[in-house]
Amino acid sequence: MSHLDPDRINVILATDCGSTTTKAILIEKVDGHYRQTFRGEAPTTVEEPAADVTVGVINAVTEVGELAGRRLVDEQGRLIRPAAGHDGCDIYISTSSAGGGLQMMVAGVVREMTAASAKRAALGAGAIVMDVIASNDRRLPHQQIQRIRELRPDMILISGGTDGGTTTHVVKIAELIAPAKPQPRFGSKYRMPIIYAGNKDAAPLIEKTFDDSFALSIVPNLRPVLERENLGPARDRIHDLFLEHVMAHAPGYDKLMSWVDAPIMPTPGAVGNILQTIAERQGINVVGVDIGGATTDVFSVFDGTFNRTVSANLGMSYSISNVCAEATLPRILRWVHFDMDERELRNRVKNKMIRPTTIPQTLEALVFEQAVAREALRLAYAQHKEFATTLKGVQQQRTVGDTFSQQVGGQTIVDEMKLDLLVASGGVLSHAPRMQQTAAMLIDAFQPEGFTTLAKDSIFMMPHLGVLAQVHAQAALEVFERDCLIYLGTCIAPRGTGKPGKPCFQYLVEAEGFRDEGEMAFGELKRLPLEPDQTARVTVRPARGFDVGAGPGKELTREVKGGTVGLILDARGRPLQFGDDPAATRQQVAQWYAALDLYPQR
Repeated sequence: MSHLDPDRINVILATDCGSTTTKAILIEKVDGHYRQTFRGEAPTTVEEPAADVTVGVINAVTEVGELAGRRLVDEQGRLIRPAAGHDGCDIYISTSSAGGGLQMMVAGVVREMTAASAKRAALGAGAIVMDVIASNDRRLPHQQIQRIRELRPDMILISGGTDGGTTTHVVKIAELIAPAKPQPRFGSKYRMPIIYAGNKDAAPLIEKTFDDSFALSIVPNLRPVLERENLGPARDRIHDLFLEHVMAHAPGYDKLMSWVDAPIMPTPGAVGNILQTIAERQGINVVGVDIGGATTDVFSVFDGTFNRTVSANLGMSYSISNVCAEATLPRILRWVHFDMDERELRNRVKNKMIRPTTIPQTLEALVFEQAVAREALRLAYAQHKEFATTLKGVQQQRTVGDTFSQQVGGQTIVDEMKLDLLVASGGVLSHAPRMQQTAAMLIDAFQPEGFTTLAKDSIFMMPHLGVLAQVHAQAALEVFERDCLIYLGTCIAPRGTGKPGKPCFQYLVEAEGFRDEGEMAFGELKRLPLEPDQTARVTVRPARGFDVGAGPGKELTREVKGGTVGLILDARGRPLQFGDDPAATRQQVAQWYAALDLYPQR
């Protein structure tokens, strides 16, 4: 942790060492407020010939320094600190997903209960979970041992049993891992870290199971009782081990660790951190998404509970064929508003896999790519909702009123009606040629209900801010609000379905120098201009059977935020429905796109 007084921090340097690019940003105090001022990037240098991550860091930082007219690196190639005049910075912080990020294996007794809790802890710490071993995962012991040997995780998290319960099952899991002697990815002299977060009564037996070739850590139980998860201690230990073991053995990281003023965090862990900080400070529910070439990360905070999922096979370049296979081409094509030949599409998909860095050169290619993105996001969000659930295995208290809606544990905590802020990041969302294309992809994929603010991360600086929040929360929040988020506007969408052309809701929008009222028919979309610095008072009166947050048919008035796109009135109902006739669907989608002015007219 930085020993500096937050009031004396005026110049902050932050880097994010990605798998291909190292991004550096400068944050400076301007007129009493923190602002992101300059950015630079350089190729990441974990592989040969450099095999030293700090080379890429210095290159990216040097570029920032040149742009800012500030000398950040001295003649010996060291960072200059503290800041004095036009030289140096006060603190330096970093995140990293280079070298494939943090890769883990988790094990638990029951796949749906303790193993699911272990997976939540690992994902929340920013890991990619390579496999989940459980006593009921339908694999025979020798198959499980073979799998443990094949994988080369950075560490293994074991959980199982509630405190005071039976110890035999969780010890059996440990007895599978110990003889398999899994080898870690980096460093031959490296002892495989094992984190045990299960029944505390079994801890002495677990200690006996693992010999000195493993580095065993014992932390408090993830599920001390069935009704409660305690993921914090395991997540903290994962972060510590990530630094001590994984980072210490990756090329050049020992040097980088000696430079930073706060522990290096895995990039996804840092993104989760800033979203949790925002949700907590503003008392709101947030969903964030980061869609990449190979994977899609979804983050959510609902009523203070944080969840993260990684859809490892849903991405826009390396994994594009998986998206097409899982979503199916007809589902992707329903988002394309003109006739497209399936053979030509298959060729487009193959070309994107061969040349993952290409960007669409024609309108057809752009529309197709954004159609694929909608389906990738929809599938990733569906996976997230299945994972972000109340605890399975818990018999909930029932009252007479609950009888009809009751499920025993395991229902999703993600509720589109309660969602306040939806944040987009990742190439296809951040770099869409028109802002309304980003807004439309979010609305079509996530189908928010009621009143939802839409925003995008301008230059993917959420990781930098997530680490900064650990050292200087105020600076992180100011930059997040002022420079990181580009507000697209607000979507208003009732829950419910109806017949096309029938009334869906009446609306009244009142802003300074602007008033609009009218009625939306079911199936319609409308965009009203409302600038980023404007707010409006909106009253919605839904038709019978439609709900915008106050209950079916009940009127609701809310203050809403403007943005680069403005106000989107969505009367298409929830869930979105499409007809069986492809030609009619194309016509319907073309009308939606025209209403939002998504693409140039062909």
